[in-house]
Parts: sequence; C-alpha cells; structure tokens
Amino acid sequence: MSTDYTIVHTGWQQHQAEIKHIRLKVFVEEQQVPIELEWEGNDDAYRYVLALDNTNQAIATGRIGADGHIGRMAVLKPWRNKGIGKAMLKALMDYAQQHGTPRLFLNAQSSAIAFYEKQGFTIISDEFMEAGIPHKTMEVIL
Repeated sequence: MSTDYTIVHTGWQQHQAEIKHIRLKVFVEEQQVPIELEWEGNDDAYRYVLALDNTNQAIATGRIGADGHIGRMAVLKPWRNKGIGKAMLKALMDYAQQHGTPRLFLNAQSSAIAFYEKQGFTIISDEFMEAGIPHKTMEVIL
C-alpha cells in the first residue's frame, strides 16, 4: 500500500519550526490549550517523529522521552484518519524497543483512548484534567 506521507526521526533542533507549527495549530488553536502550558522549556530533551507529506511539508508530530513517556502526538486536521497517528506511534514504539525502553506511557486525551487501546496500551489511571481536557494515563509493556 502506498502512502502520501513519510515518517522521519528527528530532534527539536533540526525541526523546531515545523514541530511548533503543528503543536500551535492542534493544541493552542483547535483545542484552546493556553500557550504557556504548551511550551515547558525542555523540548530538546525528547526524540521526535515528524510526518512529512509528498512535498516535504510537516503534517504531524509526536515525541518520546528517555523514560518512555510519549507525548504531544498531533496530526493536522486535513491529514487525520489516514493512519498517520498509528504510523508515528509505531515509529516511537520501535525507537523505544531499539533503545531498550521496556515500558511506554502517555497521558491520552479521553477522546483518543480507543486509538491507543488498538495499539496495545491499557488505562492505568482515573480520568484527570490537563490543560482543561480530560485525560487518562495509559501504558504498554514492550
């Protein structure tokens, strides 16, 4: 099956502008996350995946920390429901496995729980609010 996007591994320094653009569009503009909550000041401590369309425009991103924390998974609206989130999550999970990280965890927006369950994650917390959005912590053991 051919795809009209490519997933690349990258870092904050290499693709900061593209990562910021996607996160601003999805989290700050669409979901109304206060901008001061979106930038914690430690973005360069993570490994990123970036989805690029066939013109090399960034259309989605996600990240993983050395502790196995996956976060900031975001796909631009026109590109949703095309398998990009699943492909990025798989790339992050493969990266963790290659680097000997046995447990991955994330704070999933409650509306995305079914997506993460399909990828093998299970709920390990009660629902809580983060940036005004309901979430649950989920994990997967690799």
